[in-house]
Amino acid sequence: MTSRSEELRPGEIGGRSLSLRTRLVWGSSALIALAAVVIGVVSVLALQGFLVGRLDAQLLAASSRSQGALDGQGYNVQRTPASEFLVLPGQREGTVAGLVSSSDGITAGVLSDEGTLALLTNEQLRTLSALDQLDNPTTVTLGGNLGEYRMIVTSDPSTAAYLIVGLPLADVHATVFQLTMVVVAIGVLTIVIAAVAGAIAVRFALRPLERVASTATRVSELQLDRGAVALAERVALDDADPRTEVGQMGSALNRLLEHVASALTARQASEDKVRSFVADASHELRTPLASIRGYAELTRRGGHTIPDDVAHAIGRIEAESVRMTGLVESLLLLARLDESAPVDYATVDLSRLMIDAVGDAHVAGPDHTWALELPDVAVLVNGNSAQLHQVVGNVLANARVHTPAGTSVTASLAAEGDRAVIEVRDTGPGIADDLQATVFERFVRGDSSRSRAAGSTGLGLAIVSALVASHGGTSAVSSEPGNTVFRIELPLVVESGSTEGVR
Repeated sequence: MTSRSEELRPGEIGGRSLSLRTRLVWGSSALIALAAVVIGVVSVLALQGFLVGRLDAQLLAASSRSQGALDGQGYNVQRTPASEFLVLPGQREGTVAGLVSSSDGITAGVLSDEGTLALLTNEQLRTLSALDQLDNPTTVTLGGNLGEYRMIVTSDPSTAAYLIVGLPLADVHATVFQLTMVVVAIGVLTIVIAAVAGAIAVRFALRPLERVASTATRVSELQLDRGAVALAERVALDDADPRTEVGQMGSALNRLLEHVASALTARQASEDKVRSFVADASHELRTPLASIRGYAELTRRGGHTIPDDVAHAIGRIEAESVRMTGLVESLLLLARLDESAPVDYATVDLSRLMIDAVGDAHVAGPDHTWALELPDVAVLVNGNSAQLHQVVGNVLANARVHTPAGTSVTASLAAEGDRAVIEVRDTGPGIADDLQATVFERFVRGDSSRSRAAGSTGLGLAIVSALVASHGGTSAVSSEPGNTVFRIELPLVVESGSTEGVR
């Protein structure tokens, strides 16, 4: 199995995506750090090369002085004391000099700060005697308290011996180390200042992008799926300049919003036409349906002797006319709710309303077991009593129609915070999971697992949702076999007493 760390994408650290601002600051800081490292390394190496080159020049001069002194004064390793040979005029402190003879071995020492001779250790003498004749200076580590030296070996033409001269690299190392510390300190300070300045600069540079994102966020929070939508959100002209990258994004978003606004306008016009047609058609259907129902009742109650099959047919005509009249009334109600028609509002006692609604449901469904749970105090909401009675009645009718005989239905009322909560719970077979998300939509019906004996128009719960929403409330459902709960929440009245008004 591939580990999560192996699946990290660019722009992620530890599984967390980095923002564009962070990546820009980190990227610029990394480039500045890389430049500082390159400049520092080149500077240190250049200075080191320069100092070593200057030391080599001093070494060649010291070697020439030593060789000249030996030749001019006739020094000879076989007859000259070591102290007299080593303490030569013009040599600086720390200089190592020596003569190596095949017959007498090596005579060497180092000049101290006081200009006196300090002999070398046996290990240091062995290191010098192992040197071959060199045309150019080389670095030799003498160890002990001497450290690294630049050495040059030249032959003495007057004898079989050869001359060794060396200058210490301690000053060079100290200068290079000091420069390295200065470069590191300046580099770190530069990176910190650049990171802070870069963060500020990037913040200002990305402000137009933040404003574009803010516009998109505000549009995403609008309810665009229904009703008239005034999509006035646009990116400011300063942030929609096509000459910049952010401006190109802002301009593209403005064009997209123009297209969306046009589509929403066309959608609203189409919905208005359909809603007007449904309202007009429903209104026109009420008269013929009333006539059909009236004639059917007149025929049935006229006292005439008619065959049983004709009586049955007339009964069915009357029943279907009643059902169609209910459907037409539901369509008209939804059309009025869609148009937000003014409604008389007043303070409604939900306890009294629940008692009446459950009583009606008990009469309509005597084969079910009905229960009512009410609080000890009155629960008051601001609304239309008839519409709220229809809300509770529709939910109770839904439980009666879609559950088998013997099902227990419990209606409860409670006040939770600033909300009145109505719950209708039944022990029926439940609602399918894929149907619960759409149960409050129009013409949605339960599947075959819920009884269809009394029929259904598929508009009852849609009316519930619309009426509850018009009262500033919410409706929801949760269901599993043996426990289906419809929950309705409405805002409570802040102060008791009548609050009649027109909405």
